[in-house]
Amino acid sequence: MAETIKCVSPVDGSLYASRPVASRKDIAATFAAAHAAQAKWRKVPLKERAVHCLAAVEAMLAMKDEIVPEIAWQMGRPVRYGAGELRGFEERARYMIAIAERALEAIVPDPRDGFLRYIRREPLGVVFTIAPWNYPYLTAVNSIIPAIMAGNAVVLKHAASTLLVAERFQKAFDKAKLPKGVFQHLVLNHKQTADIISGGHANMVCFTGSVAGGKAMEQAAAGRFINLGLELGGKDPAYVRPDAKLAHAIENLVDGAYFNSGQSCCGIERIYVHKKVWGDFIDGFVDLTRKYVLGSPLEEATTLGPLVKAEAADFVRKQIRAALRAGAAAHVDPRSFALDKAGTPYMAPQVLTNVNHRMSVMMEESFGPVVGIMKVADDAEAIELMNDSPYGLTAAIWTEDAAAAQRIGDEIATGTVFMNRCDYLDPALAWTGVKDTGRGATLSVVGYEALTRPKSYHLRTRT
Repeated sequence: MAETIKCVSPVDGSLYASRPVASRKDIAATFAAAHAAQAKWRKVPLKERAVHCLAAVEAMLAMKDEIVPEIAWQMGRPVRYGAGELRGFEERARYMIAIAERALEAIVPDPRDGFLRYIRREPLGVVFTIAPWNYPYLTAVNSIIPAIMAGNAVVLKHAASTLLVAERFQKAFDKAKLPKGVFQHLVLNHKQTADIISGGHANMVCFTGSVAGGKAMEQAAAGRFINLGLELGGKDPAYVRPDAKLAHAIENLVDGAYFNSGQSCCGIERIYVHKKVWGDFIDGFVDLTRKYVLGSPLEEATTLGPLVKAEAADFVRKQIRAALRAGAAAHVDPRSFALDKAGTPYMAPQVLTNVNHRMSVMMEESFGPVVGIMKVADDAEAIELMNDSPYGLTAAIWTEDAAAAQRIGDEIATGTVFMNRCDYLDPALAWTGVKDTGRGATLSVVGYEALTRPKSYHLRTRT
């Protein structure tokens, strides 16, 4: 019997979608078609590429009414927020299309008499994008649109929990009349994915997922000399200084911690609060957290949906229990959220204080609706604690002093420094991380550098 990849809905545990995995013949044919199409696509003028990509964006947006409930059924995000992901998808896609000409233009050094010298940005070939389920459109678009704009072909492998997203991308590009083979998708298991990389089918791999998954990508690519873009785990911190506007900080940090049920690589997972504002911050944070509505993501009133699967919720519950045994204090009674039940993906939000860095909940990625909050004496202690992590994706500083935010940001090992905001990707800035968060970058002109290779021309015009 043919192997299938199944999407089991966290809404009610039902089988929402099932697709057979690609055969060896399908995989070979897909990549052969991609390489053949890319050889022609790289010669297509940039403006014509933009026409196809913009048309694909419009086609995707036209499917909004189908996509929003589809996301809810596949991975549990409440329908009231589904359109927000498509707005982010549009913002990133349009920006990367708009800057393509500037990002891909030749680099010309100072003139030298008798020589014509310049550096072109050449497409890599075939980009293999391996996308996660938590933001299935946003994470995928980061590499897909700029890769195609740069003259590459793309093969997309999406997560099992969001199987249908790959099909939506395919429909959008087909509607945009993108030449056949420039964009394709495959349904694959983990072994097939590794075999594609180790087999040299692709020229670059763009992976978003766990640290363990990133290590598997590197092992599969060993000896192939192909580019790897790895966006992996996060344990993103926030620091609230005594001069912060507390109401604004509380509102945004609660949202940053619990949006998407905490299933965000750049969500806030640990907060450090200056002792001068500790009491007021905790009171406000807990009060707002208790106002979440845990329920079916298909209901408009729901503000907190289920996690993607029961195992994910149980992992977070285990972290909380361990922290409580070690002396942490919980500020939310999960019994006040009727749907919260062990063994299900429905989980109440939780606020923990009296925590420390010996606890898993402060050091290991939770990827769920829990946040640990610690009191600090000054900026130096906050910096030390923010840096005490194997991860480094973003860090958020809440203050009215921009110079202080820059000074503190200079001391933090992280890919992005925020001031008075969090959990957001600006497409004009590079999205990158340090330490176990991975390597490489997407978005901005820097993202185009990762999807191309430099080719130098040194032409002597006088002999």
